Amino acid sequence: MHPLQCVLRMQRCQRWGPLASVSWVLLRTCRAHSGLPSTACSSPERQQEDGVWKDFSSRLATGPTFQHFLRNASVPQEKPSSEVDDPPPYLTVDELSGRQRKVYLETYGCQMNVNDTEIAWSILQKSGYLRTSNLQEADVILLVTCSIREKAEQTIWNRLQQLKVLKSKRLRSRVPLKIGILGCMAERLKEEILNREKMVDILAGPDAYRDLPRLLAVAKSGQQAANVLLSLDETYADVMPVQMSPSATSAFVSIMRGCDNMCSYCIVPFTRGRERSRPVASILEEVRKLSEQGLKEVTLLGQNVNSFRDTSEVQFNNAVSTNLSRGFSSNYKTKQGGLRFAHLLDQVSRIDPEMRIRFTSPHPKDFPDEVLQLIHERDNICKQIHLPAQSGSSRVLEAMRRGYSREAYVELVHHIRESIPGVSLSSDFIAGFCGETEEDHFQTVSLLQEVQYNMGFLFAYSMRQKTRAYHRLKDDIPEEVKLRRLEELITVFREEATKANKAFVGCTQLVLVEGLSKRSATDLCGRNDGNLKVIFPDAEMEDVTNSGLRVRAQPGDYVLVKVGVLSCF
Repeated sequence: MHPLQCVLRMQRCQRWGPLASVSWVLLRTCRAHSGLPSTACSSPERQQEDGVWKDFSSRLATGPTFQHFLRNASVPQEKPSSEVDDPPPYLTVDELSGRQRKVYLETYGCQMNVNDTEIAWSILQKSGYLRTSNLQEADVILLVTCSIREKAEQTIWNRLQQLKVLKSKRLRSRVPLKIGILGCMAERLKEEILNREKMVDILAGPDAYRDLPRLLAVAKSGQQAANVLLSLDETYADVMPVQMSPSATSAFVSIMRGCDNMCSYCIVPFTRGRERSRPVASILEEVRKLSEQGLKEVTLLGQNVNSFRDTSEVQFNNAVSTNLSRGFSSNYKTKQGGLRFAHLLDQVSRIDPEMRIRFTSPHPKDFPDEVLQLIHERDNICKQIHLPAQSGSSRVLEAMRRGYSREAYVELVHHIRESIPGVSLSSDFIAGFCGETEEDHFQTVSLLQEVQYNMGFLFAYSMRQKTRAYHRLKDDIPEEVKLRRLEELITVFREEATKANKAFVGCTQLVLVEGLSKRSATDLCGRNDGNLKVIFPDAEMEDVTNSGLRVRAQPGDYVLVKVGVLSCF
């Protein structure tokens, strides 16, 4: 995948001279990040009682009784997060405890996987595990994986080969290293991973993170363990994700899981299951806590975030369905009732006027006028919309089962720009989908030229097993043609994005400071309302909240920056 964007650089004056032509004002400072757990911890002595695991294998072989499954077959009831499940009959509470074993987590793929990592860590932390950033001292290594295309999975296979060396060195130690595969790759490949790589000890699909303590307890006995069951109701609504970086200024908040769109190229419905949404109340509670901790930006997450539909409150289940964008259709029957995305966005934006609100990833079909009007009206809802097109050819869009034509998509773009003046747009594109002709490709090129996106994510098509395309279409575009078309799309995107983003040059932008620039230790970086990166000197500036005081901007501060230079990559 190629994330493409432009960087706005601050207008500079004479080197080392005063920044006379630059407007730089510190608007307010971030509150202290309180309440975030520290990962620093003294290394405890590893002591194990003799005989704790003596009869474990025999009890595991005996397994639960039939009555155990009958007892647990009732309709699941939501219970307070403080309430602890009874251990399975073949494990004791002590065996489920992490006993301060150290966990090393690696995240691959999309923002949902970042949030999943925080959920998994929250669950393990409550079970007595410690987190480490040192791979060498880890007792457990968990990889949160992606399956969106073949390259993403190959990255994990390569990483496992590297970890195999580390694990072989630990076989002779008193505490053998355990390795787990979490997320979409575990869900897609299942036992193939365990059969191919005997070094993998556990598998946990996206809906099985609550089961991690049990899986690790089973693996500790020397057996492989897996849970890749998909759920119709799991949203982790009662699990408060633990931020991986205590100094973070922004956070992801998952509001729904799964996808019902069934686009022909997409593996997501098969790795993350059907759509289900969190209760609005639980989302608002999480956002409030993040605001209290001093975070200044939240991104609402979902595979199809704007099709959010909370049906947890009975009184709203008879509400009418939300209208689709004009000219768009869905691959499933229109769903009735529930609290919709516009309601959630309204409530979230009211929690903290100083907290920016973003959302991703939406589907173009789910942009009714009430959502667009809300984005226009609320100052803290960012004027930036991700609008995945995937192709500029109506024929290819039909093969992809996207539910719209090129003409309907372009009409929606015009409507969004009329409704939200100055909005920034980003998109996704696939090069070389099944049956794509040169004319289809040129249609995509022309769409890039017509819309002039501010940001883009472009990649070559990678066929995935289980998808509709795998069963009904032919992956007939040679790899070299896919890559050539991809490069052509990237080139055109950069040209058009440069034109679009030139509008920022000479303008003053409100920027949320993220930290030091990766390119220069003397510069800071942040993002404007349109999610474009802005780089500016780390120098003293006026604090408008305290007249006459000059301070340096810190992560979490808002500053006003006058843009002087534009660069794209």
